[in-house]
Amino acid sequence: MSYGKKSLITMLAAMTALTVSLSACSGGNQAEEPANSPPAGTGNVEEPKDGKIVSSPLTLTYYVQGLGSAAPGIKTQNDIAAYQETEKKTGIHIEFQSPTTGQEKNQFNLLMSSGSYPDVIEWGWNDYPGGGVGAMNSGVIVPLNDYIDKYAPNLTKLLSDHPEIKKEVSTDDGRIYAFPFLRADPYLRTYFGLGIRKDWLDKLGLQVPTTIDEWHTVLKALKEGDPNGNGKADEIPLLIKKDTMLNFSNVFLNAWGITSQFYLKDGKAAYGPIQPEYKEFLNTMRNWYAEGLIDRDYAATDDKQKDAKWTGGLLAASELAVGGGIGKYMTAMSEKDPDFNLVGAPYPTLKKGDKPVLGQITPIFNSVGAAITSSNKHIEETVKWLDFKYGDEGSMLFNFGIEGKSYEMKDGFPTYTDEIMKNPDGMAFATALGQYAIPFGGPFVQDKRYQEQNVSLPQQKEALSTWMDVENGDWLPTLSLTNDESARLAAIMTDVTTYRDEMFDRFVMGVEPIDNFDTFVKTIEGMGIQEAIDIQQAAYERYLKR
Repeated sequence: MSYGKKSLITMLAAMTALTVSLSACSGGNQAEEPANSPPAGTGNVEEPKDGKIVSSPLTLTYYVQGLGSAAPGIKTQNDIAAYQETEKKTGIHIEFQSPTTGQEKNQFNLLMSSGSYPDVIEWGWNDYPGGGVGAMNSGVIVPLNDYIDKYAPNLTKLLSDHPEIKKEVSTDDGRIYAFPFLRADPYLRTYFGLGIRKDWLDKLGLQVPTTIDEWHTVLKALKEGDPNGNGKADEIPLLIKKDTMLNFSNVFLNAWGITSQFYLKDGKAAYGPIQPEYKEFLNTMRNWYAEGLIDRDYAATDDKQKDAKWTGGLLAASELAVGGGIGKYMTAMSEKDPDFNLVGAPYPTLKKGDKPVLGQITPIFNSVGAAITSSNKHIEETVKWLDFKYGDEGSMLFNFGIEGKSYEMKDGFPTYTDEIMKNPDGMAFATALGQYAIPFGGPFVQDKRYQEQNVSLPQQKEALSTWMDVENGDWLPTLSLTNDESARLAAIMTDVTTYRDEMFDRFVMGVEPIDNFDTFVKTIEGMGIQEAIDIQQAAYERYLKR
């Protein structure tokens, strides 16, 4: 996804409802694939006459991440109503397999090295050496272009109608390796930013900060002004988790127009931590830490501790997700402290009135998708089963669940029922909805109308609008690397990232003199960062030629 392509953003903004009305049509030109005519493993099941995909029972094996904190009774995806209904419609049963929680990457790697694969693997394929390209080249998964053309009319029409989406899901040589999870609408691709206690700002007569200087003023006032009113100087002005700041949300660092990773500088690939601006960022964080404006325990604070600081009336500001942050804390504090109020703060700038240049935005396609493996003996039927999710009926099932149970149509809008929005058993929105649908991720098009109800609080809606007001033109798109490039980049960046993270703490905590920044840069250069930049640049140039 090219974040700098404003024409793409403009086009996608017009996609107000992502339940795309799809019908069969022929696909455009596709990349060449091995000459299988007909493709191996297809055409073995008699054509059914009842609208189902198969006329006799067929079971496919499917490897996918576990369900996490699911509702009682939901042990596998087969317990989700959307999958149960899909089985009724298609006649295909799925035997789901999932890695042990906490061992996902290790078990995925073991599966890849086993040489024996399930029929379908739904995964973030950037985890595989060389990504989807590497997995195809090594014979783990099969290229899908010809199969999509012949057996997937819904996805074919989507890609035909939206060539820019097709560009994102294709490799540099034009191959498609997975049925993709797509966040096509811009409203779905930003969900993270800075949050701050609005009630405390009001109590101290402060405005929401928009610049780095304003943040310093506000944080200092929050530290000294006793906004929680307990007569103690126990407030924590700011908690920023290092991993989130350096590897995901880009909060604060964006003010200097860089990231802590690879990005585009004047249209060329660059690495943020070796730029002069990174030194200015580190020095600012160092000064804030020395003044007690940043939580002294930021490096050791986990999610549970962060929750306790928010709900304990100690924390004034942190990075927050729109659902798992603002929504979670507003709900948790509604009875305990009715005055508790959060507001999403803009990604800061250095100069008042400037528009932020780099915020949090996720790609249209981030490599997560359902790939068909070389072990699959029923590729045609599998493709048809996967394609069901991209049609009207499948899209409604996986985004909203079962009409009359998890949602009702009101003036043409699929409205979640009280069982989902106000669950009588006290289940959170995601947990309650997870009994019926999985709009959070899967091989289908995520519907904007899901997110509009997920962020139902006015504080959430306002935060989302604020966090989206960013240029985002200098993010690198999702790139395809060759096997050799992927291996070399991983070897370089494992050492670079470890060193970058260690030195961040040393600089911020005052252990390392800021004057040693030049040594820091030279050390990273000695680790091969220029070669890594060249790899990114070569991949970016190939992307532009797709």
